[in-house]
Amino acid sequence: MNAEGWLLIIIFTLILVALTRPVGAWLFALYDGRRTPLHLALGPIERGFYKVAGIDPSAEQSWRRYALSMLLFNALGVALLYTLQRLQGALPLNPQDFGAVSEHLALNTAVSFVTNTNWQSYGGETSMSHLTQVVGLTVQNFLSAATGISLAFALIRGFARREAAGIGNFWADLTRVTLYLLLPACVVLALAFMAMGVPQTLEASVVATTLEGGQQTIALGPVASQEAIKILGTNGGGFFNVNSSHPFENPSVLSNLVQMLAIFAIGAGLTWTFGRAVGNTRQGWAILSAMLILFLAGVAVAYAAEAAGNPIHHALGVAAGGGNMEGKEVRFGIAASALFAVITTAASCGAVNAMHDSFTAIGGAVPLFNMELGEVIIGGVGAGLYGMLLFAILAIFVAGLMVGRSPEYVGKKIEAREVKLAVLAIAILPLVMLVFTGIASVTDAGLAGTLNKGPHGFSEILYAFTSAAANNGSAFAGLSANTPFYNGLLAAGMWLGRFFIIIPMLAIAGSLAAKRHIPETAGSFPTTGALWVGLLTGVVLIVGGLTFLPALALGPGADHMAMISGQTF
Repeated sequence: MNAEGWLLIIIFTLILVALTRPVGAWLFALYDGRRTPLHLALGPIERGFYKVAGIDPSAEQSWRRYALSMLLFNALGVALLYTLQRLQGALPLNPQDFGAVSEHLALNTAVSFVTNTNWQSYGGETSMSHLTQVVGLTVQNFLSAATGISLAFALIRGFARREAAGIGNFWADLTRVTLYLLLPACVVLALAFMAMGVPQTLEASVVATTLEGGQQTIALGPVASQEAIKILGTNGGGFFNVNSSHPFENPSVLSNLVQMLAIFAIGAGLTWTFGRAVGNTRQGWAILSAMLILFLAGVAVAYAAEAAGNPIHHALGVAAGGGNMEGKEVRFGIAASALFAVITTAASCGAVNAMHDSFTAIGGAVPLFNMELGEVIIGGVGAGLYGMLLFAILAIFVAGLMVGRSPEYVGKKIEAREVKLAVLAIAILPLVMLVFTGIASVTDAGLAGTLNKGPHGFSEILYAFTSAAANNGSAFAGLSANTPFYNGLLAAGMWLGRFFIIIPMLAIAGSLAAKRHIPETAGSFPTTGALWVGLLTGVVLIVGGLTFLPALALGPGADHMAMISGQTF
């Protein structure tokens, strides 16, 4: 650990906090249906879309109708993306002459990109045509991100509205977020990436002469456009197999910093949007404070573990003073790699600039634990906020028990219905993660995918299903998952982890929107100060810690004990 590493972490955090209010203000304008400077140019496109689709953007939807619209839209996205992959061999923009993607891989990939998971059981440059990458994967990157933000808007309206029957219009939210936020931001970001050296072309490859005088074929493609939404939309699906460790996706220290900030920007901004919507921006800052405490604690642990290195290597005299550089890019180093790993798993992004399978046991446990908490530490665009608000409902219920009165949060009484729905939504993740991990750990098909034995092999399986259910998409990179068994089970985990949280969450939004506003009194539990931030943080940690402690002990815990004792598997 060194001063430069900590300076990077501090600079990143300060810039992120500075971005929170302006990004949140723009999001609030879209949430509230207000005009923006972009409406002059893009307004006719928005209105034209509504006219062609027969949509009245001012028509309010109940939570059930909102949920049905969202589910039908995403189911159609799975069907279209699956079909495109299966037919890509007969379609244009396929300079690599790739054939059809197998049935199980096409299903896994379709579900993955529609659910904003972007788990990849394939190498992009060796499997997917340019048409599939652009029309299929990149488009779903936009739509899945816009869906998440729209859902966050719906829950915010539940807290902000008073005795209302509706929580907004899914089609209007989806359209506005895509047109006025994601598309223009990604155009700017893609141009910035191109200036930094990220390619944007329809050419298949270029042949380079190596230093030894040989020839090397290097894959190309429309990388910058996919990279922009991959990062900003917390999607994480890379154009290349090695993702953001590839120099064509992440060429420099500057691009690495820009990517990290873009991953967190919208998620952090939504906390301010929430505070503004409920009439007290301190509520949003309190939620962001809890998120940042969890984030910085994870960074400190991961950075310390990777900087300390591997004692087995130390005993052999290998990189004894340089920390653990295995699986990391020299151009980024330990601090930037550890920071990126924590950011991407805190934000359900899944992009990686280092191989998590090569992290130390404790360093790799931090990204794993981030996802097991439900990825509420900033979280995916939209998903992080509504996930943290579910924990806030549980925390205020606990606070109500302590002060001996009915729990209230931002002017809404939290009753048994909301608490039960919040518990149901939060419980689905550990259920899917642990049950599916257990199945894979005791079956021949599951064990055949691990590249390591012992606790590290178990960690590879646990990480895969944790990443899938949490809609993250990153991998330990030590699991051979492109098999019918893993592709099918991971696809089920991704679908359950996405939509079995959303439905109870929307039910909560509908229930809260119908309630009247309750003025704060002297007996109300304060939800803007340090006490509330500490309680919210504690509830998140306790739920995650108690649920996953046995699995973490069997995986990273046992792996760490073996490492410090000099044992290898």
